[in-house]
Amino acid sequence: MSLNRSEKEAVVSEVEGLAKTAQTLVMAEYRGITVADMIKLRSEARNQGVSLSVLKNTLARRAVSGSAFEIVAEQMTGPLIYGFSVDAVAAARVVANFAKTNEKLVIRAGAIGGKALDVNGVKQLAYIPS
Repeated sequence: MSLNRSEKEAVVSEVEGLAKTAQTLVMAEYRGITVADMIKLRSEARNQGVSLSVLKNTLARRAVSGSAFEIVAEQMTGPLIYGFSVDAVAAARVVANFAKTNEKLVIRAGAIGGKALDVNGVKQLAYIPS
């Protein structure tokens, strides 16, 4: 499926809005996850106030350009799901908890407050009390 120019601009605009209000971004590879598991992950994310999106990486890089999340733009490669949250730990917690029970979801990186996080940084953030 290919997006036309106005659809791409709408996606970039929406993600720019998320990047402006969110404290945290978590990226995870989702290759091989079943539709049922993806629905379960999205439901849990919604319940925790996390915006979870599968985005074209070029659009995601364009959307975070100039934001606190630009620091991880070079890691936006491969089939990624992006989790943005206003709560500093919610995105990390949702993704890390799901990854514990589904080995097909692989945490790649994250960012909080302009600081890049590696896999261990995302996991540490996930277990900080809210």
